[in-house]
Amino acid sequence: MPRRRVPAGAEDRPAAQDVEVRRSARRSRTVSAYREAGRTVVLIPARMSAAEEKRWVALMLDKLAAQESRQVLGDEALVARATELSARYLGGRAVPVSVRWVTNQNTRWGSCTPVEGTIRLSHRLQGMPEYVVDYVLLHELAHLLVADHGRRFWALLEAYPRTERARGYLEGVVSAARLPHIPGPRGEADPKALDDCG
Repeated sequence: MPRRRVPAGAEDRPAAQDVEVRRSARRSRTVSAYREAGRTVVLIPARMSAAEEKRWVALMLDKLAAQESRQVLGDEALVARATELSARYLGGRAVPVSVRWVTNQNTRWGSCTPVEGTIRLSHRLQGMPEYVVDYVLLHELAHLLVADHGRRFWALLEAYPRTERARGYLEGVVSAARLPHIPGPRGEADPKALDDCG
């Protein structure tokens, strides 16, 4: 089975991440990946082209990160993450009373009630890349300081370097859900209409 090391390269993955691609003639279609001793092993068919390999490696890294995100982020972890994000990007000024996952938000990614200091994130975010969840969480934290989506609000989010990338990811999720060949709910919310603060 031929093996090849692939440098991480993608900006959303830790710089130290090591990827090993293993090609197998016995594999005809399936691709799989797992973590092993501080590296990621991606198993692919031997006949796969270099372009397909690159695409599948990126896809499998995202899939593993999504699985790990689902396993790690409970409501307590969300509160801890919110505290960390507030300290890092908002000078610690946004202090939520509670942060939790909810299953009744199918048209919004997140919502908050500034008067109560509560933040709710849609369960649909579970499994998305960490930087996307961080963006939505930071978006809601910013609403604890500025209720509307005016200039002051967006100025708070300028410090987060992946704002545009996360918004693009969410737009892609919404667009993909509308495609006829991809199963899933139709007519989901515009990612720019991220929340319902009130």
